[in-house]
Amino acid sequence: MYTVTGIPLTRTFRVLWALEELGEPYELHQHGPRSPEVQALNVSGKVPVLQAEGETITDSTAIITYLADKHRALTAPAGTIARAKQDAITHLLLDEIDAVLWAAARHSFILPEEQRVPEVKGSLKWEFGHNLARLESKMSGPFLMGEDFTIADIICTHCLNWARSAKFPVEGEKMQDYGKRMRGREAFQRVAELAR
Repeated sequence: MYTVTGIPLTRTFRVLWALEELGEPYELHQHGPRSPEVQALNVSGKVPVLQAEGETITDSTAIITYLADKHRALTAPAGTIARAKQDAITHLLLDEIDAVLWAAARHSFILPEEQRVPEVKGSLKWEFGHNLARLESKMSGPFLMGEDFTIADIICTHCLNWARSAKFPVEGEKMQDYGKRMRGREAFQRVAELAR
């Protein structure tokens, strides 16, 4: 049994979705970022936090990579060319999609008000659209890695949903269709119920 600390409206969603796809049991402790309960587990106060095997793991990508490797699912095997390609897409998502959305969030409500630069959001929306179009051009199957659903799809779909709530346009038809299909997955739907 895994213990997940965080709330589904954050990157915690990625961890819960991975666990649902894997069919692994977990207990969810719904505590928000920087809450005393989270800071007791992660000094940065960030969520999600996973407790497993008597250890604490932080960072959503580190957590879902650990889960995928441990359960030998949702990932290409370590040490293979397929895994290197999957890791390349994962890092692209984190550097060029997630990071842009995170910068917009920081300048919207996370940073102290006197440190926010709301004008940067127009530039970030342009960058997001440009980066998403490049990602879309790489897609050659139903999933980011072709025929296999992987943790990269979990990260990408979470970012697409984040973009919708942040009013960042997702314009490409292929990416819109992809997002709809991913949100239709049963494991996604079970986590979406927790977020309501």
